[in-house]
Amino acid sequence: MRLLGRMRLMAAAITVNDTTLRDGEQTAGVSFRLDEKLAIAAALDAAGVPEMEVGIPAMGEEECEGIRAVAALGLATRQIAWCRMTAEDIAAAQRCDVTMVNLSIPVSDLQLAAKLGRDRAWALGHIDTMVRAARDAGFEVAVGGEDSSRADPDFLLAVVEACERAGARRFRFADTMGVMEPFGIYDLFRRLRAATAIELEIHAHDDLGLATANSLAAIKGGATHVSTTVNGLGERAGNAPLEEVVVALDHLHGIDTGVDKLALASVSDLVARASGRPVAANKSIVGDGVFTHESGIHVSGLLRDRRTYEAIDPRELGRRHRVVLGKHSGLTSILHACRQMGVEVPVPQAQRVLTSVRAHAAATKRAPTNEELLRFLGEATISISAN
Repeated sequence: MRLLGRMRLMAAAITVNDTTLRDGEQTAGVSFRLDEKLAIAAALDAAGVPEMEVGIPAMGEEECEGIRAVAALGLATRQIAWCRMTAEDIAAAQRCDVTMVNLSIPVSDLQLAAKLGRDRAWALGHIDTMVRAARDAGFEVAVGGEDSSRADPDFLLAVVEACERAGARRFRFADTMGVMEPFGIYDLFRRLRAATAIELEIHAHDDLGLATANSLAAIKGGATHVSTTVNGLGERAGNAPLEEVVVALDHLHGIDTGVDKLALASVSDLVARASGRPVAANKSIVGDGVFTHESGIHVSGLLRDRRTYEAIDPRELGRRHRVVLGKHSGLTSILHACRQMGVEVPVPQAQRVLTSVRAHAAATKRAPTNEELLRFLGEATISISAN
């Protein structure tokens, strides 16, 4: 009972902050039209995503118009504007009908020096000044620590303490270059959690293919918020995918984020079309082929009990499993496919059909159609009759 109580507490504390409309649109070559931006915002809201970053006010009036248009939809989700930590960006956000801003500032020595020509002392003072200015302007404030993963951990603690003193409600740990790994992330978030009472958010990039793992590790270490994008869109290798984080938190940790898993496939398809970035067939959770089976051993097990080779019930995601025929099919697959067409096939014919299916797969790189399967069956029957 104590464990269940802790899990329920964690579930209530984990908030998804989707940044498809901001960081997702920063994918090289991606640009959403206003109607696409509105459709994505509405779909995320309908799916139960509680927070979303809706744009960058400093980009200009057209961007501000888009942010205001999203606000005018009257969505339940909290809308956040992304800003550099400058007075000009805060002023631009005031024209956008949002109640919260993410103020981004480099926190690694490398980026402070190379980008801004500044040092740690300046950063701490600037955080204090600009967070208070944004609060005076009426905003709730999250501070985005750009390049947190390459910052000195002791300085990162000082940054978080400065955020809390100035009145920020949240600190975003940004693994901007995607260079962290789960063990290090877990240890860092445990230190941060022990040092502060404010919200902590993980914003993970996927340069090493670890964005989802790092997000889960941060949550285990004490993060209260997790940043995602639909289909893992984002700069370079992208961000932690919404669909992976939501399903992994549920299945691995019993944490319900409130995001409707049945909506993930349709949201994924919407964003794929709007971004012009197709989803790979083997993309986890939303890929077309992730519940598709060919291997004879797998199919034989699935037909007895789906749990043998499906750790996630596809129905949980509004999906269904498929059995396809190919080079690795077995006799059970052939018999099953024929029964699906209403045809009972004797084993000798089925064995010949299997040979034809394997040859077809090698030659065409695809599964046979029902018509081709029936033709193979006819040829097998004629061959056996002739003998």
